[in-house]
Amino acid sequence: MILSIESSCDDSSIAITEIATKKLIYHKKISQELEHSVYGGVVPELASRLHAEALPRILAECEPWFDQLKAIAVTNEPGLGVTLIEGVTMAKALSISLNIPILPINHLKGHIYSLFIEKEAVLPITVLLVSGGHTQLIEVKSYSQMETVATTMDDSYGESFDKVAKMMALGYPGGPLIEELAHSGDAGRLSFTVPLWQSPLIAFSYSGLKNQVRLAVEANGVTAYPDIAAAFQKTATEHLLQKLKKYFKAHPPKRFAIVGGASANLYLRENVMQLLAPYKADLYLSELQYCSDNAAMIGRAALEAYALNEMQSYNNIPINPRCKL
Repeated sequence: MILSIESSCDDSSIAITEIATKKLIYHKKISQELEHSVYGGVVPELASRLHAEALPRILAECEPWFDQLKAIAVTNEPGLGVTLIEGVTMAKALSISLNIPILPINHLKGHIYSLFIEKEAVLPITVLLVSGGHTQLIEVKSYSQMETVATTMDDSYGESFDKVAKMMALGYPGGPLIEELAHSGDAGRLSFTVPLWQSPLIAFSYSGLKNQVRLAVEANGVTAYPDIAAAFQKTATEHLLQKLKKYFKAHPPKRFAIVGGASANLYLRENVMQLLAPYKADLYLSELQYCSDNAAMIGRAALEAYALNEMQSYNNIPINPRCKL
């Protein structure tokens, strides 16, 4: 079995995955959403302290499987440096005490393999990764062959939801709150310009849209919040759809997936399904419980790394907060 640890941001999570069957033997996650909600976003130093408290509590439940472990997998990139170090430190301690190697795992690869928890991977596949820190379009050929073909020029899709929610003092995380508020709003009452709509670039940008929303919040007040949320969600999603359409003209999809915390947005899922219909492409989605950060996805990615013999010793695990694929 492989024990996996995730601490890249504000979720403390540990999982145990059986190597031969890919079965998820154990999985637990402790969220820090309540602690960070009063600040309207993640406070890195607070997140680090909360990981230091939560991870050992979860690990104590895993002790019955210690003698069956072949490796420790841990997220070491990308993420918040002060939170990544909590998971990596635990992994190093386990590696030394149990005398087993470490599998350093890229967090973004973890999100991609969240599609295949307890399943065989279906590749190649085109993946849209949307989360609080990333918006990327990725061509995935194998675990070791991934090409990012488009990325954000500033804010990410998920980050823009969080920041818009903060403008309205809704709380954190903003994605579910904006989506819920949008249900009671009229997306046609306000008109926001779709970012980069005249640009030939296959790229993403949300800073301009975020500023449009700020001005609308200031001009219209609390009573307009549902309409602002609906118009924002529509425009933010339309931006993704327009860029996907451009990309699909030269690269028609056969298999397509949405991953990352913001992939739980049902409005996004429904619109991507409609976009894919003319191509008769298969849409792959993670289970909702595995969209946000979790150790189960790190454990699933670790199975691929283990098969490729990517084990490292405890003294050879770098922490790369800004690393990409």
